[in-house]
Amino acid sequence: MRSKAKQAREAEQAPARVKALTGSMAAPTAKKTSRNSVYLFAIALFLTSGGLFAFLVWNASLPVALLGGVAVGLVASSTVRIAPQWERVVVLRLGKFNRIDGPGLYVVVPIVESVAARVDQRIITTPFSAEEAVTADLVPLGIDAVLFWMVWDPKDACVEVEDYSSAVWWAAQTALRDAVGRINLAEVATRREQLDNEVKEILEEKTRAWGITVVSVEIRDIAVPSELQDALSKEAQAERERNSRLLLAEVEKDISEMFVEAAAVYERNDKALQLRTMNLIYESVKEKGGLVIAPSAFGEAFNNIDGFLK
Repeated sequence: MRSKAKQAREAEQAPARVKALTGSMAAPTAKKTSRNSVYLFAIALFLTSGGLFAFLVWNASLPVALLGGVAVGLVASSTVRIAPQWERVVVLRLGKFNRIDGPGLYVVVPIVESVAARVDQRIITTPFSAEEAVTADLVPLGIDAVLFWMVWDPKDACVEVEDYSSAVWWAAQTALRDAVGRINLAEVATRREQLDNEVKEILEEKTRAWGITVVSVEIRDIAVPSELQDALSKEAQAERERNSRLLLAEVEKDISEMFVEAAAVYERNDKALQLRTMNLIYESVKEKGGLVIAPSAFGEAFNNIDGFLK
């Protein structure tokens, strides 16, 4: 078992490890969905409401107009908000869960209500790895995989777990280690699809209570220790050679059995043997074309040919 100090170090290094792993995978770069419309709406609402208030009280007092305009603008922009199509907002009232808002326009009562979280409900891609995962035959492997998941219940994702993204990453790594520990080294490569499904089932059991569903788990790479790669190559070569020899032996056995059956037929009927001899002579003449020198025993097949044809 790993010590608590080592587990603590891994927990501290988790964000950097995820970032490094994501960079090393060289995923195709794409422009992320913009939230500029949300910010522009808040700025426009702030300027409009604040400017309108300042205009109405401008003649009374300049400082009051400016300070009041800023205050009104801040209150208005924090009260009336918008959420993109893919986003859901968890709203708390006096510290208790109240509702899920979005997408589109929604209102938050200042001081009384607050936005606890903004949850993206699109499919999220998370790369993760299991470094030195030990198989059932005690072989350490390095495995890289990709997890596709999404939040289907924003309330549970916000209330039931502190940081659902980190929780999903740690759960995926643990599930992969557990799944690898149940099989041997030789089965890791041949049962990759089954291993994906097993990790997916383990993750679904853990994340269902968090309002998260796992779409799929895909293993990208399996790193075998360099000192074992040569041994595995020789083992695979020996296995293929063994299979080829067994196949050759089975073929020779089948051919010998056919020869035995043919000999029994020839032994029971002399005419069958003569026909076979004549057929061999015909094939030799056909292949070489012309006169063929053959043993004198071949000529016996043509003896008493008149009686044979009758």
